[in-house]
Amino acid sequence: MKVAYTGWTWITHREPEYAKRDLEQSFKELKFLDYDYVENFAFISDFYSENPQELVELAEKYDVKIVNLYGHFTFNVEEVLEKAKKQVKFLSEIGGKWYNCQNAGFGDDGPPERPTDAKMVETMCRIANELGKYAKSLGVTVCFHPHYGTCVFTQEDIDLFLANTNPEYVSLCVDTAHSVLAGIDPAALIRQYKDRVAYIHLKDVDTHALSKAEGPAKMGTFRALGQGTVNFPAVIDALKEIGYDDVVCVELDRPAVSNFQSAQYSRNYIKNVLGM
Repeated sequence: MKVAYTGWTWITHREPEYAKRDLEQSFKELKFLDYDYVENFAFISDFYSENPQELVELAEKYDVKIVNLYGHFTFNVEEVLEKAKKQVKFLSEIGGKWYNCQNAGFGDDGPPERPTDAKMVETMCRIANELGKYAKSLGVTVCFHPHYGTCVFTQEDIDLFLANTNPEYVSLCVDTAHSVLAGIDPAALIRQYKDRVAYIHLKDVDTHALSKAEGPAKMGTFRALGQGTVNFPAVIDALKEIGYDDVVCVELDRPAVSNFQSAQYSRNYIKNVLGM
């Protein structure tokens, strides 16, 4: 398996000059920590849309490979597809293989956790099916990422989504931390959907802190690998059992001290505990 790290947390500006500087710093630090593969949010394509080769050359400078870009879907189908297809095309031009995607949230002030809304899930299915077909024609795999605070989060949401998307065009990204927040064993989810899993996000959860958190504060319980209670050896065993040999990507939304330190903690855990 290939070990990657997601670098979107380095980018603190959306003005291109500063964002490019932040992105370069992420490449530099992650390569120093022995991550050979990286992902980032799909909005970075905006900074290089006129010259994708510039981004390729930046990654080559630090000897890292961009394998994934990560987009977000609202419920505006036409607008989302127009934007996402541009991002997928850009990803194919820079040699990336996976396009992660998730619902962007309910878009209102209501609660972040809700019963399954079949109409909302159907809209995500419609977008994912069309985008997945387009992406496949370019050699890119669309991987849908169940996520807290969105319409595809719980086991029921996931089952409904996968039952109504074409396996030929739409795959699954299992995120260990969001699975735990949904009350799902990530290893069991991997085994259940062994034929759909095409990408993995690894992050830990402090389940003691989670037991006391409410609402969006639950996402503040995410931790670097080894600093929570997720059974990562069991997750890796499940991946090996289904014959998975692609990317496992470490992500941490809110680093405790710095991006570098959190990435270092996780890399040490991957090497010393998981043997990867």
